[in-house]
Amino acid sequence: MTAQARRRLATRRGMTLIEMIVALTIFSFIMAGALSMLRSESKRFQLGGERAAMYQNGRFAMNEMEKDLRTSGAGAPDIQPQMVYISDSAIVFNANYWTNTPGDVEAVYYVATAPDSAVAAMRTTGKITIPYTAIQYPDTNYLVGGVNSSAETISFWFRRDSSTTRTDDFILWRRINNLPPEVVSTNLLRTSGEPFFRYFRLRATATAQSLDTVPRASLPWRHTRPIHLAANDTGTAARIDSIRAVRVSFTVTNGRSGSDEQLRSISRLIRLPNVGIANTKTCGDAPIFSATINILADVDPADSVRYVRLSFLPSVDENAGERDVERYVIFRRFGSATDWGDPFVTIPGGDTLYIYNDRTVIKDSTYRFAVAAQDCTPSLSSLRQTSTVTIP
Repeated sequence: MTAQARRRLATRRGMTLIEMIVALTIFSFIMAGALSMLRSESKRFQLGGERAAMYQNGRFAMNEMEKDLRTSGAGAPDIQPQMVYISDSAIVFNANYWTNTPGDVEAVYYVATAPDSAVAAMRTTGKITIPYTAIQYPDTNYLVGGVNSSAETISFWFRRDSSTTRTDDFILWRRINNLPPEVVSTNLLRTSGEPFFRYFRLRATATAQSLDTVPRASLPWRHTRPIHLAANDTGTAARIDSIRAVRVSFTVTNGRSGSDEQLRSISRLIRLPNVGIANTKTCGDAPIFSATINILADVDPADSVRYVRLSFLPSVDENAGERDVERYVIFRRFGSATDWGDPFVTIPGGDTLYIYNDRTVIKDSTYRFAVAAQDCTPSLSSLRQTSTVTIP
C-alpha cells in the first residue's frame, strides 16, 4: 500500500453516535407514518368489502321475499285460504309454489330436487306451528276431486339472533310446509319506527277502490275458518282475504359495533297479484275419463332397464263433448300405500293413443298407477286406477 493510500484511510471519518441517533429517529417517524397509512388503508379496504357484502345480504333477503310473496295465492283451490296469518314479524300464505313433477304447468317453479313432502298441501297429520304463536296449521285436509291440493304453505318470519350478544339483531327465516326452517339472511335490524311487515288491504266503496294501511294495533290477523269461501267465511274471519300488498322494511348491518358499524335501511312494497282471485270455471264440468288403463311390466332388451308401460285412450271430452282436456295426470304409489300423494308426471293431450313408460321403477317392488284427465280450469276427472304390478 502506498503512502498516499495510507494517508487517505487515516483521514476517513465514520458516522458519529449522534448522527446515527438522528438518522434512526427520522427513519422511525417515516416508518410510523407509513405503517399508520397502511393500517388505515387496510381497514378502509376491509370496511369497503364488508359494505359490499352488507348490501348484497340486504338485496338477497329482499329479493327472496319478493320472489316468494308474489306467488301467494297462485294455484290454490278455492277451498284453501290464500293468506293464512300476518303479523308485524311473520307472514304465512299458501301457493302452488313449486313442483318436482315433469310437465306440471300449474306450479310457479319446477325444481326436480324438491322433496315430495313439500310439493303439495300439508295434511293435518303433519301440522306446523305458526311462528310466534301456539297455532297449529292446517285445520283440515284440502282435497280437490279426492286428490290433495298442490298449494304448499310458505312462512317468513324475523326472529332475534340468540347467537350474538346484541339484543336488536335478527335472522330472517323461511320454511316450506313442514320442512326444517332455513336461514335467508342474518345481521338484520328493525328499522326505527317501522315494523318488518306493514300490510295494505283493499277497501271498496260504491264508487272506487283503494288500498288502506292495516293498523298495527289490529294485528295479528288469521284465516280462522278451515274452508276458504265457505258460508261462514265472512266478517272478521275473512278480513285477511282483503290483503293486497305488504311493505317489507329492515336495516342491514355489517355486524360490527361502535364507529365501525355500517347500516343501510331497505324498504320495498310488494304487490300480491294472485290474492283475492277466485278460480272461475271456464271449461264447464270436470272431464269425463272412463278409459281402461293397460299396464305392462317388462325389461328393455336394449339397455336391460326395467320399466312399466301405461297405455290408454283419450277422454271422451278431448275430441268430443266439452273438448277441454289439456293434459293427463299420472299418479304412482307403492302397492301397500293408501294415499296417492302428489302427481308423478303429467303428459300433454292431443294424441289418439297415450303411452307412457316409467323407467324409474325398482326391481321386486309392487306399484299401482292411476290416471286422470285435466281441463283448463284446471279440474281433474275421477281417477282411473290400474291393478298392482310387480317389477320382475
